[in-house]
Amino acid sequence: MADDRCDLLCLDLPRAEKLRRTRLEAQRAERLAAAAKALADPTRLTLAAALRDGGELCVCDLSWIAGRAENLVSHHVRALRTAGLVRSHRHGKMVMCELTGRGRALVDVVLADQVTV
Repeated sequence: MADDRCDLLCLDLPRAEKLRRTRLEAQRAERLAAAAKALADPTRLTLAAALRDGGELCVCDLSWIAGRAENLVSHHVRALRTAGLVRSHRHGKMVMCELTGRGRALVDVVLADQVTV
């Protein structure tokens, strides 16, 4: 099908109205989309998967695991933190990172065995 539009207006008004009243609020949709978008980058997904499987890790470990420069990993961790998927804290001279509950849930869904691409 080349065109994804209906050729006939066949609105199921009661059903559509019910769904319209319960649709995602725009701000919540923006927040959720930003979180999903944060995992759309292969490096960030790799880092998030490592944090899911390894628990709390320092940026040095993440750099080694991902095979990426530490400054690049730091940049990606910042993006994951901004999206609310990772939290980090300083432990002496190390920066330790871990997934948030929300981050773990999203990574689990993205990496689920049932999902085939």
